[in-house]
Amino acid sequence: MKTFYLLLFCIILSAFSSCNQTGNRQNKKLSGEQPAETATDIRYAKGFKVNDFANYKLVDVTDPSGESDIVYKYALLERGTDKKGIPPDYEVIEIPVQKVICMTTLQISNFIKLNATAGIVGMTSTRFLFNEKINEQLKEKKTTKIGIEGEFDTELILALNPDIILVSPFKRGGYETIRNMDIPLISFLGYKESSPLGQAEWIKFTAMLLGLEEQANKQFEEIEKRYMELMALTESIEKKPTVMSGELHSGNWYVVGGDSYLAQLFRDAGATYFMQNDNESGGFYVDFETVYSQGANTDYWRIVNSHNEAFTYETLKQSDARYADFKAFKEKKLIYCNLREKPFYENTPVEPEVVLADLIKIFHPSLLPEHTPVYYELLK
Repeated sequence: MKTFYLLLFCIILSAFSSCNQTGNRQNKKLSGEQPAETATDIRYAKGFKVNDFANYKLVDVTDPSGESDIVYKYALLERGTDKKGIPPDYEVIEIPVQKVICMTTLQISNFIKLNATAGIVGMTSTRFLFNEKINEQLKEKKTTKIGIEGEFDTELILALNPDIILVSPFKRGGYETIRNMDIPLISFLGYKESSPLGQAEWIKFTAMLLGLEEQANKQFEEIEKRYMELMALTESIEKKPTVMSGELHSGNWYVVGGDSYLAQLFRDAGATYFMQNDNESGGFYVDFETVYSQGANTDYWRIVNSHNEAFTYETLKQSDARYADFKAFKEKKLIYCNLREKPFYENTPVEPEVVLADLIKIFHPSLLPEHTPVYYELLK
């Protein structure tokens, strides 16, 4: 009998809860507020959050590094539908957008991955641009160079009539000249993510703008699956090599901190970054002596640069004789990528699993004996 009354109580309680939820939904509708249906699944990216409503999405964009507390608010409204219920502090963007201006190669990498380059009507630099489709669009005047930072051709931008312009608000971008052009500026902060999968997940942000969410979700699942499989290979590695990065430019050495994207890549590949104890997520300049004191005895040295001819150890030594004192130089363990030969910046933001495989192949070759390097390889 006790069981019967307990069951009856649960049924009554469940019914009351259901009625209460229905009543809340009805009250929200009467007040003009639409309840959120779902929250888009964002697993790694820290820079944006999404709440889905009936015909719009509310997107909050913030600095993934936490250095700024500015929140950029966008309401992505299905084209041709009612704006009712959208909070007044959200900038309304009708989606799918059809014409976009990109300011960085990282942004362009998302369009390349989504096979949506036709939507790029304007861009800044074409330096180190390998993508055949975009190069063809440039030739056919379907995509146009809008100038460089601080010297944008405003008349040309107006003529292109883009739906949005993707910007990196915390970089020196010279955006003052385009802020008053009545064209929405969308903050794209993928470059400030501190994890490779977090940066790659911004493909979902781009896909929301383009109406390609289902495609992006499938692509990201494949990226994530492969990345996690590769990372699992190095979990049991006991002997982890050390690695440094960068080189001198005008007397200064640019390094990134121990909480950075690059440091995370090295960790996932079974290596130890030489500045792992620094808690910075971004980059900064130090002098040669600082690098030498911490990196002289590292096992590997990573360099990404642009070199016209074959880049060799002798080339590196000629630029600064002190380089020859580093252990990685002596033992010929330089990890290298030439930007003139490989589409590094336009592909790697959305191919972290490929980059990870390259690094594992270098640090622990026996784990991936069949892998052919794509971006990074040991300098011969």
